[in-house]
Amino acid sequence: MRKFLLAALFFPLLISAQRRMTTAEYIEMYKENAMTEMRKHGIPASITLAQGILESSSGNSDLATEARNHFGIKCKKEWTGPAFYKDDDEKNECFRKYESVLASYEDHSLFLKNSQRYASLFLLSQDDYKGWAHGLKKAGYATNPRYAELLIKTVEENTLFKYDTEVLSGRPATVVVEKKTEITEAPEISVFTEKERVVRSRNRVKYVLAHDGDTPEKLTRELDLLSWQITKYNDLDSKSYAFKPGEVVYIQPKRKKAEEKSATVKPGQSLRDISQEYAVKISSLIKLNQLSENSVLTEGQVIKLR
Repeated sequence: MRKFLLAALFFPLLISAQRRMTTAEYIEMYKENAMTEMRKHGIPASITLAQGILESSSGNSDLATEARNHFGIKCKKEWTGPAFYKDDDEKNECFRKYESVLASYEDHSLFLKNSQRYASLFLLSQDDYKGWAHGLKKAGYATNPRYAELLIKTVEENTLFKYDTEVLSGRPATVVVEKKTEITEAPEISVFTEKERVVRSRNRVKYVLAHDGDTPEKLTRELDLLSWQITKYNDLDSKSYAFKPGEVVYIQPKRKKAEEKSATVKPGQSLRDISQEYAVKISSLIKLNQLSENSVLTEGQVIKLR
């Protein structure tokens, strides 16, 4: 019988007492994990995200922050990895502890796929989130009598079904929601990694500042990102690239345009430098300014940003 809190990130991070991760941030951070697991194992991304939101209180529960366990999975007899103990139905119960949040997502998929109890779910359509929600409740994933209802509500309130559509169609899905949404972005977010690395936002794109010795590979492990994300989001060719202390490292895709209209090229700046400074994709800068990938910028040149 697993207890969970209703959701009130983006990150597999330790959250400061002053600011909790929002559900919107949680979805933004882990939607790629959920879609990857859907492609590999056939579990709807909407269901994986909804369970993660409910079971981990949008990444804010002790189990999520201290054990990176986002699905409330207990040790069971087959578990041989690290453990985290906390009171649940009984005192000092054993829960699985993971090296990363991605590992928690992967184990969640295998937990469902390798159990005969959930076998009937994999006969359902991958976009039938309601069927999956009722099936999980019926199979005993949680004892809360409203578990299926809560999953469906979480999926629909956050339009999580669009990620199922994206996986099945192979292209990003557009969902129009006729309601006002709360803006949760902020210039600086009081969220910290284990190394007290502040997550900030520029042009509505989240980033961190590099420390001495940081590489894409090192940051990938620390921030629980997929192996390609740091290099792609920062237009790098190598996972062993050595960041300079204080260098901006984006942990989300840059945008197609900036809030500013233009930028004046400083001495020695390249297209990538402009791209990093304003969080705008290089491909967009090339298109906006009729340049090529190999264009050399000159001091004082005006670059359109939108």
